[in-house]
Amino acid sequence: MYVIRLADGTLRVPRSLTSEDGRLIGNAYVEVQPGDPDYEQWLPESLTEEEAQVRRQRWEEENDELEREFLAYKAEQEDA
Repeated sequence: MYVIRLADGTLRVPRSLTSEDGRLIGNAYVEVQPGDPDYEQWLPESLTEEEAQVRRQRWEEENDELEREFLAYKAEQEDA
């Protein structure tokens, strides 16, 4: 998940919610407005919605070799 910078400057920052025992309940985005205390922390790594889409598309197009390696590793683990 990426930190998304909207046209108005608002940042959508990914957050995970976990239970007390550490189990993942869900992932979501929280909006951080300019002037919020955490805004400057997240701004340098933020991407526009278009930049994030390009990264997602590139990952989908270029991950074939990585996926093959993972599936081979997974098959080895299941056979062990």
